[in-house]
Amino acid sequence: MRTATALHLSPLLPRFYNNPSHFNAKAHLPVPHARLSPLRLGPARSSPDGQSAASAPVAAETKEEEPFSVIMALSTMYNDGIMVIDSPCSRYLLLDSSRNVHSMIKKDSVWTGSYWDEFASLPAIIPQGPIAMLGLGAGTAAHSILKYYPSFHIIGWELDELLINVARAYFDLSKVEEKNEHGGYLSVCIGDALSPDATVEGGFAGIIVDLFADGKILPQLLEEETWAGLAKKLMPNGRIMVNCSGRDNDQYYREHKIAPPKSKRSWTENSAIKALSRALPGEVCWKLVEEPDCENYFALTGPLPDLDAWSMAVPAKLSPKVKLWQQVE
Repeated sequence: MRTATALHLSPLLPRFYNNPSHFNAKAHLPVPHARLSPLRLGPARSSPDGQSAASAPVAAETKEEEPFSVIMALSTMYNDGIMVIDSPCSRYLLLDSSRNVHSMIKKDSVWTGSYWDEFASLPAIIPQGPIAMLGLGAGTAAHSILKYYPSFHIIGWELDELLINVARAYFDLSKVEEKNEHGGYLSVCIGDALSPDATVEGGFAGIIVDLFADGKILPQLLEEETWAGLAKKLMPNGRIMVNCSGRDNDQYYREHKIAPPKSKRSWTENSAIKALSRALPGEVCWKLVEEPDCENYFALTGPLPDLDAWSMAVPAKLSPKVKLWQQVE
């Protein structure tokens, strides 16, 4: 999840609380194609100066910066502000009052250059079988996984059905819902991703967890019981890969405009990884995913894979990145 700029949605935006079928991409453009001054949609968590990009929009410094335009915005029961932002090269999905970018697509590539790409390394180290995607959003990771591992069946959970309709209309989600020539496809489930019923017979080969609300990781992911329950949903040799957000208290530092202490660059700075390692002692790996303006901690369950073999099994774009994984000790 990345943060864009401080955009304020009108309280008069249409709300579709009870009947998602009323959504029509062509009929509902609640805002005109409003032009935004060129801004960098940059990641915000764990910013070096402790300040969110949402609180400090950055004006373009060169003519190469992309112009952005809002092409759709609405509110729902679960998301007070769904906004689709378009540019010549990319499209972004912003949710809730945090204005965090929950999904994006590049118009000429499945690679985003951001943390979503990490999830496409998971299929290389799990058995053949269904992959659960908890927090589907607009399907950014599903696109890259099915591009390079087209035989997998992905089952994505999303709480907001209207968000899925937006994803189909503006982010090509329908394309990955169609079974491809290798038998792979995405199935969408509307409901609570952490429900005991969010499972399949025989277990998942992999579970991808990317669950946030209001710019913060879900509090359930800070509890050992949650991770123990998810681990029980795996088939033998299955794994969980998690976007664990940034360092603890980063949100506090940003909100109070306080410079955070220097990062220790250690998994001990992230409460989600600490909870996961308590639930599955000795069975957790971690890495730090660094971008120009932020850092995200990732976690992986199971023993540390053979990094050289893993590096050779993933797309070249990810090959050097998988070598950064370490065992939690």
